[in-house]
Amino acid sequence: QVQLVESGGGLVQAGGSLRLSCAASGRTFSNYAMGWFRQAPGKEREFVAAISRGGSSTSYSASVKSRFTISRDNAKNTVYLQMNSLKPEDTAGYYCAAVDSYIASKSGSRYDYWGLGTQVTVSS
Repeated sequence: QVQLVESGGGLVQAGGSLRLSCAASGRTFSNYAMGWFRQAPGKEREFVAAISRGGSSTSYSASVKSRFTISRDNAKNTVYLQMNSLKPEDTAGYYCAAVDSYIASKSGSRYDYWGLGTQVTVSS
């Protein structure tokens, strides 16, 4: 089992920044590729970003590419999502997820473990 706990969400004005963290415990963190997903009210969950086990490979959705950066610190068992130039349409619950694989997937159904999420609200 892997337990994931997100933090760092909050209320921010458009154009601002937030950094989300996801702390993992349980099994060896470095064995898992990690992803961030988000879900807004009334909308389906969508992929945001993903990072491979060692951190050398990352991927992003088109809507956040160049604004968001995913990173990980395997010594701290933590994955981060730096979010810059935030827009009101980024408002959602943000969830981190872990998959027992070298490369992370953009499909949420491939992930084995999920956190409970942290809310990000961007005001206009």
